[in-house]
Amino acid sequence: YGVGDSRIDEGETMSEATVMEERAARDSVAAGYGTGGKSETEVKSEAAARAQGFFEEGYNCCQSVFLAFAKQYGFDRETACRLSASFGGVGRLRQVCGAVSAMALVCGLETGAVEGADQAAKAYNYENVQQLAAQFEAQSGSLICRELLGLDQEGADKELREKMQGGMGRHQPQARDEQYYATRPCKRLIGLAAEITQKWLTDRSNAGQESKAQTKSNAGQKSEAQPKPNAEE
Repeated sequence: YGVGDSRIDEGETMSEATVMEERAARDSVAAGYGTGGKSETEVKSEAAARAQGFFEEGYNCCQSVFLAFAKQYGFDRETACRLSASFGGVGRLRQVCGAVSAMALVCGLETGAVEGADQAAKAYNYENVQQLAAQFEAQSGSLICRELLGLDQEGADKELREKMQGGMGRHQPQARDEQYYATRPCKRLIGLAAEITQKWLTDRSNAGQESKAQTKSNAGQKSEAQPKPNAEE
């Protein structure tokens, strides 16, 4: 959203009015006002920096991306962390990348179906999720954690592969040391997912504002086209 505090304070909760203000702020980013006229590139870079900052604090890939956007939907830090905690690769099974899962979580908050029988809403949500995932895959090469980490590659360093894969104890997270950050592409991929998500949100806001402007213009044209009452009648 590009404005205000980029972190979610511990224990912070937000009123409905505050949530609306945060979402309005995001819309103002899309329109290019209210944030010092920041460009789309600057806004995307800020989203990436927020997500990468969370990763450096020790959060997993899904948490890091989701936390970068959670505040505008009214989530306090603890709730946002709990919702996204299990999707780090998922649950360290080295399946779908957690950054991709975070993109899907944000997409659900924006486009998720809320009626079980609403097939059109489901299709709309799935279409958007697949578009986001396709952009990520096109720029990263895969959606799968183990592939992104190079665990499937022939000739990969055996010791490092075993350490990252974890063997029978793969539920144990790897220590966040210099080697961790030096050998993993996670920080870059987290930034990529945040940038893709931010652009998608900005495009949605722009489309919504254009639709509102067109509706207002059509209403004005309809009003002008109506015959004016005769003063003598």
